Amino acid sequence: MNLDDLPVVSQVFESGADDRVFDSLLLLGPVVIVLIVLLGRSLLTAVLAVFYLGVFCGYVVYRGATFGS
Repeated sequence: MNLDDLPVVSQVFESGADDRVFDSLLLLGPVVIVLIVLLGRSLLTAVLAVFYLGVFCGYVVYRGATFGS
């Protein structure tokens, strides 16, 4: 089974930015939110949220800096 075979994942990949990393980060966002809701507010979920936001923002800045080069 390939990730592209899943209904929601394939739609995101087809309509996304043609960037697998960015599309994956977009798909992981709701998973992070669900984990935070299920586990409650704790040090682990705070670290997870900060890590996710750091990676997401870092990747967006990286892509912006390398756009066109």
